[in-house]
Amino acid sequence: MDARRISPGPPLLMLFCCGQLLPGLRTEGDQSQELYNETMAQSLLDFHERTAQIVWNQFTEATWNYVTNITNKNLEEMLHKDTQRSEHMLFFGTRARLFKNTRFQDPAVKRMLSKLQNIGKAALPKDKLREYDRLLASMKTTYNTAQVCLNEGPCLPLEPDLEEVMATSRDQKELLWAWQGWRDAVGRTLRDIFERYVWLSNEAARLNGYKDMGALWRCIYESDTLEQDLEQLFQELQPLYLNLHTYVRRALYRHYGPEVIDVKGPIPAHLLGNMWAQSWVKILDLVLPFPSKPPEDMTKIMQSQNWKPEKMFMEAETFINSLGLLPTPPDFWKNSMMERPTDGRDVECYASAWDFFNSKDFRIKKCTEVTIEDMLSILHQMGHIQYFLQYKNLPVIFRKGANPAFAEAVGSVITLSASSHKHLLHRGLLSHQHQDSEEELNFLMRIALDKVPFIPFAYLVDLYRWKVFDGTIQKNTYNLEWWNLRLKYQGLCPPIPRTEDDFDPGAKYHISANEPYVRDALKVGSSKPWPEVLQKITGQTNVSAKALMTYFKPLLNWLVSENVRQGEILGWPDFSCTFEEKDTDKVTFLSLKLSRKQAKFGQWVLLAQSFVMFLVALLLACRLHSMATKSLAQDTSRQNTTSSQNSSKLTPPPNAYFLGIAMEPSQVAKRQWMLLGLCLVGILCSISLAIWIITQHKRKPLWMRAEW
Repeated sequence: MDARRISPGPPLLMLFCCGQLLPGLRTEGDQSQELYNETMAQSLLDFHERTAQIVWNQFTEATWNYVTNITNKNLEEMLHKDTQRSEHMLFFGTRARLFKNTRFQDPAVKRMLSKLQNIGKAALPKDKLREYDRLLASMKTTYNTAQVCLNEGPCLPLEPDLEEVMATSRDQKELLWAWQGWRDAVGRTLRDIFERYVWLSNEAARLNGYKDMGALWRCIYESDTLEQDLEQLFQELQPLYLNLHTYVRRALYRHYGPEVIDVKGPIPAHLLGNMWAQSWVKILDLVLPFPSKPPEDMTKIMQSQNWKPEKMFMEAETFINSLGLLPTPPDFWKNSMMERPTDGRDVECYASAWDFFNSKDFRIKKCTEVTIEDMLSILHQMGHIQYFLQYKNLPVIFRKGANPAFAEAVGSVITLSASSHKHLLHRGLLSHQHQDSEEELNFLMRIALDKVPFIPFAYLVDLYRWKVFDGTIQKNTYNLEWWNLRLKYQGLCPPIPRTEDDFDPGAKYHISANEPYVRDALKVGSSKPWPEVLQKITGQTNVSAKALMTYFKPLLNWLVSENVRQGEILGWPDFSCTFEEKDTDKVTFLSLKLSRKQAKFGQWVLLAQSFVMFLVALLLACRLHSMATKSLAQDTSRQNTTSSQNSSKLTPPPNAYFLGIAMEPSQVAKRQWMLLGLCLVGILCSISLAIWIITQHKRKPLWMRAEW
């Protein structure tokens, strides 16, 4: 499974020196536009192709080595190769911008030049580029190595341990522990880094001619109406999503009760079987339409048949070959990381497919567990590999999907095909020959729980970042606006109060790894605009949710009937995840809004005053004791004197004073004892306050936290 080393090839500087072969392409001085003709453009593109295969292969190899063995040495090597890649992009991008290709005849030349002109982060000055690369590497490393520790026991990584807790536990307190722990371990750490990353990303975008990084990301889709199209897709999906959400909410209410679930409100995000609530399939047992006919447990069947990760990949390969698609090359089986290494090294477990830009080396990285979900995930990644194989002979600059969504769609199509009852029965993962209508609805429910919630989630993840990049979402509301979007598009709220000290978006891999998420034909790669590819495949140029709605129509009809029968209210009207305490720099102290520093100072002032009261009480007690002793001696002496005299009248006792008021000594003593009692109460309060401050000073007091 170790990464295979490749020959380093000629130094990058030598490759750039070869640019002397293109004497007309200079960025300095005035040059005749006749030099920047289509023939010279083709020469530049040929030179780019020869060098890009080496530079991109070396960078991909170094990145693979790092994510499959996270060490400082591999990190530095990856950053070094990334710098070389950026230099390569800058070299060719600045020269591609010298061409005015509007009069060029070859559309492929025009398209490649256009793609070369967008150099992304390579446009940054060297010092900022270095900072950007290290920030991004730091965010990914934080995510990949984070763990949540038990009070007394081991620390658990996300995969497989925390994901297993979220998928299988039905104890809402345990789910909350895993949910909150992961966000504390990752999100809070990334918050300040993310702010700086946003600033540098926007500077890179502006240097490429875009107003912000969100605009640069969207340009890849070659659509002026991308945001409107995505919103339209979401609206088309709304009837299915709202009815599914309402039905699931009622099922969770039956299991967890009214203390946890409001049947008219949003769903707490930790109860849906997934760390990010992007897939709800793991709670299928709680929401089956017909519980008396539960689907067969394919994971248990696989485990009983002694399936191993390699067998799962072989099964995926067999299925893809049955579709008449290309076989994976031998190096795939030698170089891929199909399961978590057992030698203790840290790795990035997030499943991904890799093209090494040499037309023969393709790999998958995945910490495979023997489950049906991982089997389907493997099929999805093998779909990506198939995409790579189909366009491997195109120029490097075209070796991407027609847009980022196409590669995802290929993987999804293969996954859905392999999920059919017929195929699963054929592979021995199901035993029932036929499904009746109730079993079909249970089957559709399983697919819907996996696919439908993901669509609004994927949309809002990128929508959130677009709004951050364009300044609509400011740094002081990063977390608030994240939950506003999750409420609007998913009907979810956090299970506990969240503040701007938290950064819950960072708990998602694609945000910490800087990867666009709105991604859900083959041989064209990105050599043609994606609407042309879509029309060739489907006969239309616009994306629509109609096919999805048709597929789930039997389930939707059943959900509507069930929700009407229960008298349900669709959606979550009049509910909000808004933080009441929006200004997290202020806290409440004695009903006053103060800064944290002022509130802390006030605590210590109160403590000092309490100790002063303690000293006053101590002095008063000493005085009372002295006065009582002296008064007793005087009374005894007076009685001895008066008894020896034959007095016919009583001598009145002398007057005493309490707070300036004359009264009998016995009354003065009584009131002084009462005052001492009040002082003792103050002493007890001061002791309690001291203990509280000493034990709690390292974490925020409850009354300093944002309230729900």
